[in-house]
Amino acid sequence: MEGIEHRTVQTNGINIHLAEKGEGPIILFLHGFPEFWYSWCHQLHAFASLGYRAVAPDLRGYGDSDAPVDVNSYTYFHVVGDLIGVLDAIGADKVFVVGHDWGATIAWYLSLFRPDRVKALLNLGVAFFPRDAMNKPVETFRAFFGDEYYICRFQ
Repeated sequence: MEGIEHRTVQTNGINIHLAEKGEGPIILFLHGFPEFWYSWCHQLHAFASLGYRAVAPDLRGYGDSDAPVDVNSYTYFHVVGDLIGVLDAIGADKVFVVGHDWGATIAWYLSLFRPDRVKALLNLGVAFFPRDAMNKPVETFRAFFGDEYYICRFQ
Protein backbone atom coordinates (compact mmCIF):
# COMPACT_ATOMS: atom_id res chain seq x y z
CA MET A 1 0.00 0.00 0.00
CA GLU A 2 1.13 3.52 -0.74
CA GLY A 3 3.53 5.05 1.72
CA ILE A 4 4.00 1.97 3.87
CA GLU A 5 7.64 1.03 4.20
CA HIS A 6 8.74 -2.58 4.52
CA ARG A 7 11.89 -3.98 6.01
CA THR A 8 13.23 -7.04 7.75
CA VAL A 9 14.97 -7.04 11.11
CA GLN A 10 16.98 -9.84 12.62
CA THR A 11 15.98 -10.68 16.15
CA ASN A 12 15.96 -13.65 18.46
CA GLY A 13 17.62 -15.84 15.80
CA ILE A 14 15.06 -15.18 13.03
CA ASN A 15 14.04 -12.52 10.51
CA ILE A 16 10.90 -10.50 11.25
CA HIS A 17 9.16 -8.50 8.51
CA LEU A 18 7.90 -5.03 9.47
CA ALA A 19 5.45 -2.70 7.78
CA GLU A 20 5.60 0.85 9.10
CA LYS A 21 4.48 4.36 8.37
CA GLY A 22 4.75 7.77 10.01
CA GLU A 23 6.85 9.57 12.58
CA GLY A 24 6.23 10.17 16.25
CA PRO A 25 5.29 8.01 19.23
CA ILE A 26 5.21 4.36 18.22
CA ILE A 27 2.12 2.18 18.10
CA LEU A 28 2.89 -1.53 17.68
CA PHE A 29 0.04 -3.40 15.98
CA LEU A 30 -0.06 -7.20 16.49
CA HIS A 31 -2.15 -9.25 14.05
CA GLY A 32 -4.39 -12.20 14.70
CA PHE A 33 -4.49 -15.78 13.45
CA PRO A 34 -4.06 -16.62 10.58
CA GLU A 35 -3.35 -13.07 9.44
CA PHE A 36 -0.29 -10.90 8.83
CA TRP A 37 0.66 -7.18 8.90
CA TYR A 38 -1.89 -6.29 6.21
CA SER A 39 -4.70 -6.69 8.75
CA TRP A 40 -3.63 -3.28 10.04
CA CYS A 41 -3.06 -1.45 6.71
CA HIS A 42 -5.88 1.07 7.25
CA GLN A 43 -4.79 1.73 10.83
CA LEU A 44 -1.19 2.30 9.71
CA HIS A 45 -2.38 5.07 7.39
CA ALA A 46 -4.82 6.55 9.89
CA PHE A 47 -2.44 6.73 12.83
CA ALA A 48 0.47 7.96 10.72
CA SER A 49 -1.76 10.84 9.61
CA LEU A 50 -2.35 11.67 13.28
CA GLY A 51 1.36 11.97 14.09
CA TYR A 52 2.24 8.44 15.16
CA ARG A 53 4.73 5.92 13.87
CA ALA A 54 2.59 2.86 13.17
CA VAL A 55 4.47 -0.45 13.06
CA ALA A 56 2.96 -3.84 12.22
CA PRO A 57 5.22 -6.89 12.20
CA ASP A 58 4.46 -10.26 10.72
CA LEU A 59 4.69 -12.38 13.85
CA ARG A 60 6.93 -15.45 13.94
CA GLY A 61 5.60 -18.01 11.48
CA TYR A 62 3.41 -15.59 9.51
CA GLY A 63 3.71 -13.62 6.28
CA ASP A 64 7.25 -12.69 5.33
CA SER A 65 8.75 -13.48 8.76
CA ASP A 66 10.70 -16.67 9.33
CA ALA A 67 8.79 -19.78 10.38
CA PRO A 68 10.98 -22.09 12.45
CA VAL A 69 10.17 -25.77 11.88
CA ASP A 70 10.33 -26.81 15.54
CA VAL A 71 6.95 -26.38 17.23
CA ASN A 72 8.81 -25.63 20.47
CA SER A 73 10.03 -22.38 18.86
CA TYR A 74 6.59 -20.78 19.25
CA THR A 75 6.30 -20.24 23.00
CA TYR A 76 5.19 -16.93 24.47
CA PHE A 77 8.81 -16.40 25.49
CA HIS A 78 9.98 -16.75 21.89
CA VAL A 79 7.35 -14.46 20.39
CA VAL A 80 7.71 -11.82 23.11
CA GLY A 81 11.49 -12.06 22.64
CA ASP A 82 10.96 -11.39 18.93
CA LEU A 83 8.98 -8.26 19.77
CA ILE A 84 11.60 -6.97 22.19
CA GLY A 85 14.13 -7.39 19.39
CA VAL A 86 11.81 -5.47 17.06
CA LEU A 87 11.51 -2.66 19.59
CA ASP A 88 15.28 -2.53 19.93
CA ALA A 89 15.72 -2.54 16.13
CA ILE A 90 13.34 0.39 15.64
CA GLY A 91 14.82 2.33 18.54
CA ALA A 92 11.73 2.20 20.73
CA ASP A 93 12.01 2.39 24.49
CA LYS A 94 8.27 2.13 25.19
CA VAL A 95 5.35 1.70 22.81
CA PHE A 96 1.60 1.72 22.67
CA VAL A 97 0.49 -1.83 21.84
CA VAL A 98 -2.67 -2.82 19.98
CA GLY A 99 -3.47 -6.51 19.60
CA HIS A 100 -6.18 -8.52 17.92
CA ASP A 101 -6.95 -12.23 18.33
CA TRP A 102 -3.61 -14.10 18.60
CA GLY A 103 -1.88 -10.73 18.60
CA ALA A 104 -3.93 -9.74 21.65
CA THR A 105 -2.75 -12.83 23.49
CA ILE A 106 0.85 -11.99 22.61
CA ALA A 107 0.24 -8.36 23.64
CA TRP A 108 -0.96 -9.52 27.06
CA TYR A 109 2.23 -11.53 27.56
CA LEU A 110 4.44 -8.72 26.24
CA SER A 111 2.83 -6.46 28.87
CA LEU A 112 3.24 -9.07 31.61
CA PHE A 113 6.82 -10.08 30.79
CA ARG A 114 8.15 -6.64 29.86
CA PRO A 115 5.97 -3.88 31.35
CA ASP A 116 9.00 -1.61 31.10
CA ARG A 117 8.54 -1.55 27.28
CA VAL A 118 4.76 -0.90 27.15
CA LYS A 119 3.16 2.56 27.57
CA ALA A 120 -0.40 1.31 27.16
CA LEU A 121 -2.25 -1.74 25.88
CA LEU A 122 -5.43 -1.97 23.83
CA ASN A 123 -6.67 -5.43 22.89
CA LEU A 124 -9.53 -6.26 20.56
CA GLY A 125 -11.65 -9.35 20.92
CA VAL A 126 -9.57 -11.31 23.44
CA ALA A 127 -9.73 -11.06 27.22
CA PHE A 128 -6.78 -12.14 29.31
CA PHE A 129 -6.80 -15.84 30.18
CA PRO A 130 -3.95 -16.88 32.44
CA ARG A 131 -2.10 -20.04 31.57
CA ASP A 132 -3.71 -23.16 33.00
CA ALA A 133 -1.11 -25.87 33.58
CA MET A 134 -3.85 -28.48 33.94
CA ASN A 135 -5.43 -27.91 30.52
CA LYS A 136 -3.86 -27.55 27.09
CA PRO A 137 -5.29 -24.62 25.10
CA VAL A 138 -6.26 -26.53 21.94
CA GLU A 139 -7.92 -29.30 23.94
CA THR A 140 -9.85 -26.69 25.93
CA PHE A 141 -11.01 -24.91 22.76
CA ARG A 142 -12.02 -28.25 21.24
CA ALA A 143 -14.03 -29.19 24.35
CA PHE A 144 -15.90 -25.86 24.37
CA PHE A 145 -16.29 -25.15 20.66
CA GLY A 146 -15.74 -28.43 18.81
CA ASP A 147 -13.38 -29.52 16.04
CA GLU A 148 -14.63 -26.86 13.62
CA TYR A 149 -13.44 -23.96 15.79
CA TYR A 150 -10.88 -22.08 13.67
CA ILE A 151 -7.94 -22.67 16.01
CA CYS A 152 -8.68 -26.42 16.16
CA ARG A 153 -9.01 -26.68 12.39
CA PHE A 154 -5.46 -25.43 11.82
CA GLN A 155 -3.77 -27.89 14.16
